[in-house]
Amino acid sequence: MNDEQTTINYGPLAGLIGTWQGDKGLDLAPEPDGSETSPYHETLTFEPIGDVCNAERQTLTVLHYRQIVRRNSNNEVFHDQTGYWMWDEDTATVVHSLVIPRAVGLLAGGQHGEAPDNGAIILDVSAGIDNPDWGIVQSPFMRDNAKTVAFTLRLTLEKDRLSYSETTTLDIYGRTFEHTDANELVRC
Repeated sequence: MNDEQTTINYGPLAGLIGTWQGDKGLDLAPEPDGSETSPYHETLTFEPIGDVCNAERQTLTVLHYRQIVRRNSNNEVFHDQTGYWMWDEDTATVVHSLVIPRAVGLLAGGQHGEAPDNGAIILDVSAGIDNPDWGIVQSPFMRDNAKTVAFTLRLTLEKDRLSYSETTTLDIYGRTFEHTDANELVRC
């Protein structure tokens, strides 16, 4: 860590800074006639941004991240995501923003906790299409053909191990589908 990283309070996000890799990923995605399961590997990088002041009354500490996901079967990128993790110390709120190049973006919020058995940091965030605080924005095409209606993410950080489980609820192919992703990563 550099001097700026040690003087800025990143709260529960501090341990995320750096590059992580994992090869135990499993993606369950919708298909017109059912679903498809794809094993994957990924690189997830968190970079410190510092403090951001909003309206001279709120201070957020911010990490920028990028997630590149590749199928194990052919090593092709099938998911590229970027965004920010933010910490509001005054309200003990964790905020997660993300954008994917399918014309979908969201702002999820929630809390953090600590696992009583091992001291791991747990970040739980969610967003919903009708949630006035933590919402989802999508293009007209996506709204009409593959509408994202809800998002939940649980991220668990235990020293140099990071795992997550996320569910994106979609209205797609005439049905509601829970698109899930999960992986375990290690710090590089």
